[in-house]
Amino acid sequence: MKRDGINKWIKPVALVGLIIILAILPLLFSSPYLLHVLILTFIYTVGAVSFRTITISGQFPLAHAAFMGIGAYTAAMASRYLSWPPWVTIPMGAIAAGIIGIVFGYPFARLRTLYYAMGSLFFGMAITYIVQSLKITGGYVGLTKIQPLFSSVSRVPYYYFFLVLALFCTVALYRFEFSRIGTNLKAIAQSYQLASSVGIDEARYRILVVAVGCFFVGLVGAAFAHYTPIVTPSTFDLSATLWLAMYVLIGGINSFAGPIIGTPILYFIPQYYFSNLRAYSPFIPAVILIIIAYLMPKGLAGLIFMLNSRYLDRLWFRMNGKGATHATENQ
Repeated sequence: MKRDGINKWIKPVALVGLIIILAILPLLFSSPYLLHVLILTFIYTVGAVSFRTITISGQFPLAHAAFMGIGAYTAAMASRYLSWPPWVTIPMGAIAAGIIGIVFGYPFARLRTLYYAMGSLFFGMAITYIVQSLKITGGYVGLTKIQPLFSSVSRVPYYYFFLVLALFCTVALYRFEFSRIGTNLKAIAQSYQLASSVGIDEARYRILVVAVGCFFVGLVGAAFAHYTPIVTPSTFDLSATLWLAMYVLIGGINSFAGPIIGTPILYFIPQYYFSNLRAYSPFIPAVILIIIAYLMPKGLAGLIFMLNSRYLDRLWFRMNGKGATHATENQ
C-alpha cells in the first residue's frame, strides 16, 4: 500500500471511531454530570470552530460569544413570551444571530487585524450592556421559564441531540472552509490587495464569513437556551469569547482540527477531572498557552499531525522494506 493511500484512510477511520465512541458513551457511563460536561463541550466546540472560521479571513472576532447570546436570548424570549416550540425558536435564534452578524459586518468589513478586533470588542460589550439594561431580557438576573427541548429529566436525549448538532455544524463549517469561498477568504487573509487585484471582493466575503460564523454560534446558543433553565448575560460576555479564542489558539489556529482538539482538553478535562481546581481556572490555561506558544507554535493539532506523520513514515518504510526483501528473495 502506498503512503498516500495509508494517509488517506487514517483521518476518516479515526473520525468514525471517535463518533462511535461518543455514540455508545451514554450506554457505558450513566453519570449525569459527565453527560452535562460533554454537552457543554459539544456546544463550545461549535463555538470555537465557528470562531476560527471567521479568522481564516484574517480577522479576530472578540464579540463571538455575544452572537451566541443573541441566538440564546432570541430563542428564550420567543419561547417564554410567545410560547413557540424549540424547533421554531432554535432556527430563529440562528437566523437572528446571522442577520445581526451581517449588520455588524457591513460597517466593519474594511477594518483589519487590530482595528477589527477592537471594533468587535466594543460591539460585543455594547450587546452585553443592552441585554443587561432591558427588562424583557431579565436584566442582570437573566431569563427563566424557557421551554425545555425534551420532557424527559434524563440528559441522554440532550446528549444525542447536541452530538448530532455538533457534527452537523462541524461538517457544514468544514465544507465551507474548504470550498471556493474558503479559498478566497484565505487569499484575502494572505494579501487583501492581491486578492482584490484578481477580482475577489474583500468586503463581501468578509461580511459573508461573519454571517456564517454568527449563524452557527447562534444556532448552538439557541439550543443552549432550551437546555439550561436560565440564560444570563454573564454567560456570553467578553470572558466567554476569550475562552473560545483560547480553545482555538491552544488547539491550533491554522488547523481546522485545532478547536476540536483544544476544546475538550481545555474545557472537558478540567471541568470533569479537576473540578476542585476551578479557582485556578484562569491561570492553568494561561500557563498551557505559554508552553504551547514556545514549544508547539502550531498548537496541539500540529503536534498530533507531526507525530502522525512520523508514525506513517516508519510504517511506510517498514512495509516498503519488507516488500523489497520479498522481491529480492523471489528473484
